[in-house]
Amino acid sequence: MTNFLLGAVAGALFACVGTIAAVRQPEIQTRLGLRPAVMLAAAPVPAPRAEVACPPAADAKKVGTVEMLLSPRRFWWIAP
Repeated sequence: MTNFLLGAVAGALFACVGTIAAVRQPEIQTRLGLRPAVMLAAAPVPAPRAEVACPPAADAKKVGTVEMLLSPRRFWWIAP
């Protein structure tokens, strides 16, 4: 009898926790009627933008040089 009672209480707790976790999801709240459905208005389609090609930087550093590893500036400056 004690096992049945403890099993029933544990099952009820599992059901409560599962229900609370499920009801916290917005889709389920909408399905249950707790939250009104969001109606999306038809938005006008924006015109495509013209792509502007950026020129490469004149003093762009190369990746993988010895200067990167053994530079004295590396120990004193913090680069973003």
